[in-house]
Amino acid sequence: MGPVNWLAVVLGTVAFFAVGAVWYGVLFTARWQREVGVKNPPQGAMVVRVVALTLLCEFLVVSTLAHLFARTQPPPHVVMMMAMGFALTVMAPAVGINYLHQRKSLTLFLIDAGHLAVGMAAVGAVFILLS
Repeated sequence: MGPVNWLAVVLGTVAFFAVGAVWYGVLFTARWQREVGVKNPPQGAMVVRVVALTLLCEFLVVSTLAHLFARTQPPPHVVMMMAMGFALTVMAPAVGINYLHQRKSLTLFLIDAGHLAVGMAAVGAVFILLS
């Protein structure tokens, strides 16, 4: 097993977060808020809490992927396949199962699953660039 690339973990986490900021803060803000029923976005201390917990969760995902990369030492194209595979075959289906039981819309699923796919592609790109 090779060493975990902690710089890639940190920058991958930042990249994942940046994708989310653009995804939910620019591209799909109104549609996503309508789909989830958000009328008043968080403010003040709640924003700090949401951002901190989001970063923590994304760090856990990225560090898990980094350990897998360190264990398998895949070539660059496989790094991207693993990152996207994780998003499309683990993360998005998990969200989809919850949304089915909660009777959430297909639109909301596509917005959220799209964020996971694009975010994990950004993570994969960071690991490739720093390998």
